[in-house]
Amino acid sequence: MSSSSDQKLAHVALLPGAGMGHLTPFLRLAALLTTRNVQVTFITPHPTVSLTESQALSGFFASFPQVKQKQFHLLPSEENSADPFFYHMQLIKSSFHLLSPLLSALTPSLSVFITDMTLATTVIPITQAISLPSYVLFTSSAKMMTLFLSYPTLAGSKALDDLDETDVIKIRNVELMPKSLVPPPLLQKSNNLFKNSFIEDGRKVIESCGILLNTFASFELESLRKINDGEVLERLPPVVAIGPLPPCDSEKSQLQLTWLDDQPAGSVLYVSFGSRTALARDQIRELGEGLIRSGSRFVWVVKDKKVDREDSEELEEVIGHELMERVKEKGLIVKDWLNQEATLSHPAVGGFLSHCGWNSVMEAAWHGVRILAWPQNGDQKVNADIVERIGLGTWVKSWGWSGEMLVKGAEIAERIRESMGNESLRIQALEIKEDARKAVGFGGSSYKGLSELISTWKHF
Repeated sequence: MSSSSDQKLAHVALLPGAGMGHLTPFLRLAALLTTRNVQVTFITPHPTVSLTESQALSGFFASFPQVKQKQFHLLPSEENSADPFFYHMQLIKSSFHLLSPLLSALTPSLSVFITDMTLATTVIPITQAISLPSYVLFTSSAKMMTLFLSYPTLAGSKALDDLDETDVIKIRNVELMPKSLVPPPLLQKSNNLFKNSFIEDGRKVIESCGILLNTFASFELESLRKINDGEVLERLPPVVAIGPLPPCDSEKSQLQLTWLDDQPAGSVLYVSFGSRTALARDQIRELGEGLIRSGSRFVWVVKDKKVDREDSEELEEVIGHELMERVKEKGLIVKDWLNQEATLSHPAVGGFLSHCGWNSVMEAAWHGVRILAWPQNGDQKVNADIVERIGLGTWVKSWGWSGEMLVKGAEIAERIRESMGNESLRIQALEIKEDARKAVGFGGSSYKGLSELISTWKHF
């Protein structure tokens, strides 16, 4: 006979960070937990930065009425960051004294609280004070997590200062990654908000009850081994790969492109640099030139502002009348938020020109779509390196970070032709798709990892 604790439902609350890159995996995890007989409360910081976040939340709660929504009203504060998403993260942190009573008032009482790694420094002391077990969802790769965990030590010892760009970073004689992959703010000698938060959260996350990763064993075998064998850092809480987090129903109901239905299978290149990356106007036009010259069909999401609420210009103003007319022969340009999940799942899509945000990488793996990587900032070079090593795509390293150089249309066209014509990449991407689905399927490594966590939560 089952014990009463086995029959008890775990009640889990989730609190995401700012931006779609952080919100999307939290929504997918919440949806997944509802299918595993877990009671879910989703805490939404209010207001959101972007319109896209608001729409994603509305669609989610309409599709999952069983998930309880609790708004976390943020206190207004003077803006002190050029990045609106980073400022919003700071706003969440400065309002955190309001979180404890909100959590304590939830019924039934919580089993577990899951928050974003960018909020670890603020959340963990609050959950410790009310004896609530807290977990962290790390919204990037396991390889990036090796840097996250070791960076406080590296920064303290100034070990990075003595390395050349091509040198490999080591921690306790374990190789992590080349210095060239590290986000530039972490290499600055002076302090900055990103660097300070990275250090503080990297130290604090080890005080959580566990860390969840949106990745899967066969995709990042070596990085997961280094973490779990204690090579990166000793005395870590359990680190569990539970990905790739599958798309949830609310995403599938969003607007889809009927234009794709008329294109041959595998013939279309999807071009998107994520919800936060705004390319410079001259680079946008060179990219358009490259897409036309490549001869490939394409769907291109154009973005020249970080925040969609500020993006009021018409497409023609951004890319120019002449280019707009030429694009119509082979492609489709979209300036509004596009349902990336529905686009990548479409049989016509055979390639993805991507910034390599981690959600995009996991979605490409889930759908078996090869990537042409063009990392722009943050963790994206680390992710592009994973993509190239595993065989999901290729990466033109000479293109550098966003804005470092103007990549000309002729070179973009050549790289697109190489990627879209690479049959072995196409086959490898389909094999990775099979591995991704096995991982989250019944008995798979990520399925087992989440099952064990849920079993633990029932006993809290």
